[in-house]
Amino acid sequence: MEVSLCKATLDDAAKLHEMQVKAFMPLLEKYQDYETNPANESLKKVITRFNQPFTDYYLIKNLEVTIGGIRVIKMDNESYRVSPIFILPEHQGKGIAQKVFAIIEEIYHNARSWELDTIMQEEGLCHLYEKIGYRKTGKTRKINEKITIVFYKKPQIK
Repeated sequence: MEVSLCKATLDDAAKLHEMQVKAFMPLLEKYQDYETNPANESLKKVITRFNQPFTDYYLIKNLEVTIGGIRVIKMDNESYRVSPIFILPEHQGKGIAQKVFAIIEEIYHNARSWELDTIMQEEGLCHLYEKIGYRKTGKTRKINEKITIVFYKKPQIK
């Protein structure tokens, strides 16, 4: 698996939106969280984020094939947030996300910390983030009776 990242441009917004919907649709159907699930976001919202000066989008590639995307948000004090990261369903479970996080941490080598959130009920996602050094902050947000969002933070060792 040869994973690489390519900085996305506004021309990539529709492609990223399409992949985001495909990647998150199974979770939308499972949890019915129409307020927060990225599969329910409009292309307009993705374009709005593209235009934010503190947002970078990257295409996740395996060889030359685009298989997902990641958005990095620059916050204050050299802190960064990942929201969202997504990999097309047929490419999930192959260790790609771990490689993507390693590449992102190289690109933003000045980071003091990283943050993200995920679905508490998705043990595989929680396990992935904990395996690569993220720790639960203790903050959670109940979306509905099926789903709770759990927040993570990873301090960088300089």
